[in-house]
Amino acid sequence: MAARIAFETPDNSRTTSPSSDRPIDLVHLARQTMGDKALETEILQMFARQSRGLLQEISTAERDTAVALAHRLKGSAKAIGAFKVSVAAERLEAEPEDAGAMASLQASMIEAENFITGLCR
Repeated sequence: MAARIAFETPDNSRTTSPSSDRPIDLVHLARQTMGDKALETEILQMFARQSRGLLQEISTAERDTAVALAHRLKGSAKAIGAFKVSVAAERLEAEPEDAGAMASLQASMIEAENFITGLCR
C-alpha cells in the first residue's frame, strides 16, 4: 500500500515539480527506470546500502580518496534523483576538509535513507 501511494502520479497543482522537494525525486527515478516499480525499489535499496558504505569510507579516507568517493556518490545520487545528496556530495567534493560539508552530506543521506525505507516497506 505505501509503495503504491508513494509511486502514484504526484499532484502537480501546487508547484511545477513537487517530486523534487522529496529526498528522492520519484518522477526522475520513474523516468530512469521506465516506470518499472520493482526496478525502482531494487535501485533505491542498492543505493541506500552502497551510499552508506561510501559515507563510511569518506569519513576515514585520505583527502584525494575522499574527493573521488564524494564524486562517485554525487553521480549515483544524481542518477536516482537524490538531488539533495548529490548537492551535498558535490560540496564535500569541493571542500573535503570542511566538517560542515560532511555534516550536510550525512544529514541528506539520513533523510534519503529514511525516505527509501518508508517507500520499501
